[in-house]
Formats: sequence, C-alpha cells, structure tokens
Amino acid sequence: MSSLLESCKLIDQSSSALSTVAVAVAALSCEAARANLSAFDLTDPGDGSVAKDDIGVSSDIKVLLHGSKLAVSSNKGDDNVNKNSFSKILDVYGNVREAVKSLHSAIRVVANSGQKLSGKVLHLCFELRNLGESGLERVRLNLDSVSIEGLKNIFENDCLSEERLRSGVKLAVDAELEKDHVKLVKDVDSVLGIVWKIVAWEAVTAFFVLEGDEVLNEKNGGKGGEADGGNVKAEKKKKKKVLLGRGTSLIVEMIKDRLMSKGDGLEKIVVEFLSFLDPKSPDFDGLLKKVKEILESNESRRIPKTPKGTRDFAKEQMAIRKKAFSIITKVFERHCATALDTPAFELKETLTGKYGEDSKLIYDLADQGGELCSLRYDLTVPFSRYVAMNGLTSFKRYHIDKVWRRDNPSKGRYREFYQCDFDIAGQYEKMGPDFEVVRILSEVLNALNIGDYEIKLNHRKLLDGVLEICGVPPTKFRTICSSIDKLDKQSFEQVKREMVEEKGLSVETAGKIGTFVKIRGPPLELLSKIMGEGEGSELLKHNASKEALGDLSLLFDALDKSRCIDKLVFDLSLARGLDYYTGVIFEAAFKGGVQVGSIGAGGRYDNLIGNFGTKQVPAVGMSLGIERVLTIMEEKAQNQAVRATETQVLVAVLGDKLSVAAELVSELWDVDIKAEYKVHKKVMKHIEYAIDSKIPWMIIVGERELNEGILKLKNIETTNEEVIPRSKLVEELQKRLSP
Repeated sequence: MSSLLESCKLIDQSSSALSTVAVAVAALSCEAARANLSAFDLTDPGDGSVAKDDIGVSSDIKVLLHGSKLAVSSNKGDDNVNKNSFSKILDVYGNVREAVKSLHSAIRVVANSGQKLSGKVLHLCFELRNLGESGLERVRLNLDSVSIEGLKNIFENDCLSEERLRSGVKLAVDAELEKDHVKLVKDVDSVLGIVWKIVAWEAVTAFFVLEGDEVLNEKNGGKGGEADGGNVKAEKKKKKKVLLGRGTSLIVEMIKDRLMSKGDGLEKIVVEFLSFLDPKSPDFDGLLKKVKEILESNESRRIPKTPKGTRDFAKEQMAIRKKAFSIITKVFERHCATALDTPAFELKETLTGKYGEDSKLIYDLADQGGELCSLRYDLTVPFSRYVAMNGLTSFKRYHIDKVWRRDNPSKGRYREFYQCDFDIAGQYEKMGPDFEVVRILSEVLNALNIGDYEIKLNHRKLLDGVLEICGVPPTKFRTICSSIDKLDKQSFEQVKREMVEEKGLSVETAGKIGTFVKIRGPPLELLSKIMGEGEGSELLKHNASKEALGDLSLLFDALDKSRCIDKLVFDLSLARGLDYYTGVIFEAAFKGGVQVGSIGAGGRYDNLIGNFGTKQVPAVGMSLGIERVLTIMEEKAQNQAVRATETQVLVAVLGDKLSVAAELVSELWDVDIKAEYKVHKKVMKHIEYAIDSKIPWMIIVGERELNEGILKLKNIETTNEEVIPRSKLVEELQKRLSP
C-alpha cells in the first residue's frame, strides 16, 4: 500500500504542476491564434451554478493576457477558431483542476484510513485525456500558422495523437476492472506523460508562431536562412512588434533567454524547448515558479468580491429587471392595491416561530444597544405585523423589495433576493380573496411572457385531514408537511425514508400518505372524482377535509369562470413548509427548458396577524419568485438585443466645446426628450457609440455647423442625414419621435 500511495503522490504532484503550466501554455496559443477572449468572460454569479475551478481558469487566462494586443475581447477575433479550439478550455482545464484537488484530498484521507484511491486516479485519467485532446487541436492550429518549415515534421516524429491517448486510457480502465491498482497507477502515469508532451508541443508551436522567426534569425546572426534542415521563410520587411500580455510576455522572455543560451539549429532548439517543459528537468521548477508568481500577482484576486448568494446586476440585466418590475406593478395596481414599505430588519421576536424548519435560515444581526434584530425572511410577516400594529381590519397591499435567507446558493437560489408580494387582509365573501390572488399570479406570469407554467393548488385543511386519516399524530403535522413539501425535488421513497427514519412515522403510515400525495389532476375533474365514491370516501368523512373540499369547489368554479383554470393543477402533494398557512395553498412552476424550481407561491394565513395583536384578521396572499423569473427572462434575452438605456438622441459635438453640448442637450431635456451628449473630435467615435448603444437619432455639430447656424440630423438605422436649422432643433426631433 505504501508504494502505491507514494506513486499516487507523484501523480498528484505532477498533475498539479500540469494544471498550472497548461493554462499558461493555452494563453500563449490564444495569442498565437488571435483568439476571441469573450469565451473567458466568466464571473461568479453567486448562486453556485458555475464551477469555482472554471472561474479560476478564466481568471488566470485573463491575468496572463492582460494588455495583449493579439488576443481580443470582442467579436473582432476569429469566432470559428474560438469556438473550435478555445471555448472548451474553461470546462476541460477546470475539470482537471477539480480532479487534481479530489485526488489530493483522497491521498490525505488514505494516509489515515487506508481508503482506496483507484476511482480518483481513474477519474483524473479521463480528465487528462480531455486536456490532451484539447491541446492537440491547438498544436495543429499553431502548426498551420507557423512560418518555419520543418517544425511539423519534428512534431510528427513524436507520434502524439488522440489514438495514443485513448489507448493509454483503455489500459488504465482495463487495469481498474482487473483490480490491478499498481498497473492502473502506472498506466495513468503514462497518460500523464503523454499529456505533458502535448502541452510542451503546444508551447513550442505557439512560441514559434509568436517569436520563432526572431529567435532563429538571432541564432543565425540576423542572416536568416537554414537551420538544421528547416528554412526560415525570408520576410520582405521586418514584422512590427506586437504587444503580448503582461503574463505571457514574461514567460516568452524566459523561454527566449533559455533558448538563446543553448545550441543552434531548429531540431536542437525544439529538443531544448521540450526539455524545459519536462517536469523531470532540473530547470522545470524555475518555469513553474515563474508561472505561479505571475498568477499569484493577479490584482483581480485582491479586488473586493460580493458575498456568496449575492450578485451585482449589469446594465443589461437592470433593463430586464426594470421592465419586469414595471409589468408586475401594473398588474398589482390594476387590482387596486396600495404600496407598502417596511424596514429591512425586524425585531427577532417578530420573525421567530413563523417559518417552521426554515427558521434556521433567518439572518440574525449583532446586538445593537439591547435590541435583537434579524433581516426580514419574507414580506408576509412584516405585513402582518404592520396590520396588527396599526389596528387595521382590511388592507389590500403590494410590496416589492429585498429579503434575506441564509440558504445554500444554487442556480436560481440566492441569499439576497427580491420578492413581489400581493396580500388581501380582512373579512370578505368566502373564497373571494383566494380567487383574486391566484388570478393575479396567473396574470403576472402571463404578462411577463416567460412561457408555459402551471399553478399547483391544495388546501392545508385537506392535507391535515389526509395526515389524520393516515394516523399521523397532530403534533407531527407541521414537520411531516415539511417532508411532503420536498416531493417536487425528491422521490417519494426518499421522502418516505425521511418520515420514517428521521421523524418517527411507521412504515405503514408513511406508505398510506403516499397513496394520497400521488393524487393530482385537472381541478374540476379531480374534485368531482374525490367528491364521488372511491378515493373521496375517507376524505368526506373527515370534517376538516370536507370543509376544505367545499372551499376548493367555490374556488375552482370562480377560476373557471375567470378563464384561468387551464393553468391550474389540483395536487394533494403540495404542502408549503411555512407554519402560518391555514387554508388554500398554491405554487407556480415553470415548464420550459430552464430548470429554476418554484416561480411563485402563496396561500391563506388566517391566524398570523392575530399573533401580533388582539384581533384575528384573516388574510391571503401571493409572492412571485422574481429572481427565478428573471433568470428565465435573461435566458430568453440572450439572443435578443437589450437596450440598457432609453436614449432617443445623441448630441455629438465635434471638437472640445462642452458649452455647445450643454446648450443643445439642455434644450432637449427641458422638453422631456431622453438625450445624452458626447464631445469628441472624430465623428466615427460618435457613430460607433450610437450604434453600440442602439440610439436611434444623432445631432451632429462641428465648427461649420456652428458658423452657419445649422445642425445635422442623422438616422442611425437608415444612415440618412439631413440639415436642419439650429432654431428648430426641438421641433424637428419631436416631429420624428412622436408615435
């Protein structure tokens, strides 16, 4: 075991070095191919949806290429090159880093427990193969661009290929199947050696694309000509020196210093170069140290970051959010609600005991002068506190604001996020408010135009009746509801195991619950079936569930007449884990391609307001999961042009006279025209800005226009220009901007 462990440690050490050096080599290839760096525009969204190692690779590539004039950060690069050879770098190299870390952690455990390493070693082998194949693509791409004859022949003599990689991996897989772990480690080490050779060749070919002519000319005393059978193609004029990235330029200079001190001739130079990137070479540690120094000097690592589960919103995202909030507010105000705002934090006692098992997710604040406070978990409890504190007996309000939960971030799940709530408190006709809030949720989702969705609906009393019929003690109703609420994420067998092993139900009781929670279907059809014979017989004998079925009958009839029942599903598995629900409960789920979970929910809570005062005021409300809805909208907008501003006119002043711009743009602002200005000598700079910002109109004014009392009015879409009198600026623009 000790020799096997030592061999694994050597693989761990070598592959760790590879994961660092390979990224630096890939950066050289980016410059050799003039690749588009947009593939590396990866940031941490704060929700755990992007692998940390992918983000690390992205950051390292950008550090190495910072300041480069070869690798570009716009669509001016070769998109096909980028897609075919560079877009996979983050995923492939990030996976290698993750596999290396996994093996390293396993080695530490093994040293203490004797746990087998074969699975981790084989996983690393697969990821190394992917890295090798990715590197070979760029080696060939570089060879197609290199201006030095003979280099391709030297490479081909090394017999590096995808087939050789796959054969090595197959040997490792066979060894694992045969439980021959010593052979497995040996075979993986062989694959690692092949990958190192590929990475070295990628460095060689990228370097010769960038600096090969210069190095060979210097080695030949500036005469050019032949070098060990390989011609340096004569150049008619000296190449213009192109600026490399800060990191890659240091690596290139280090390689040049090494090569200039060694033997002449192309083949000898290549051999020396490959030796430099051999991890067994005595000089390799110097190269590795230099690469690490460059990466660790990364200033971006010292830039402040947002906390986990939070994120910043760029201008395009803010445009989408602003549009969504406007649509939602319009629907809420159509239903005659008034806006309400409450503090971002409440007394801890206000929030305690309202959220069941989720109470552990409340953010507590440090003691501030004797008051224990917590950030609000939702908008419903503060609303209930407000109604009770002010002695209100009826109130229809909406509230759009941030809430905070100490949750584990995941895709569409954050620790800081907006909620959009609509609640109706007070005594009204039976099921009237319940109908309206479900209708409002449907209206909002339709207005946002996100795609197909469904609203699952149940009744808390019906669920309580099911639990009582199944034999669940009343003291366990809420905790079992929390388990049932997980059925949209887990199988019933997983939930059943939790109810039996963690919450003490018998297998028989849990199994009986399963027969009920699997019941779902169209509301009117399923309700009619339950009210008849068969499944409904036990529920109709139970007072609470019978009352609930009566409520649902009224609700479904109203929703049917309101023409929105086609989006509803009557689902007996819907539980909603919050403790304060007492009646109808509902939850909306998106049915499109983006997996985001619940996008809206709500229900009746008749006793919550009474917890804060002397009077019980019944209430029902809904909350839109706006962050998840926005995730869907952002996905849909990826292939669409999103305007970050609503600018209608750009005032383009040719020259440096701010006063001219101030005079013109102020006239437009005064009449409520959305305008901005730019002062620059070059007209194309103005036009490019207008095109990039999707501004439809431009006013162009230079010395000639000022002297003649005219302005140029340019339509950006059609490129048509016309001359207008300076005095009629506002009149002419209003004429064109009016619908």
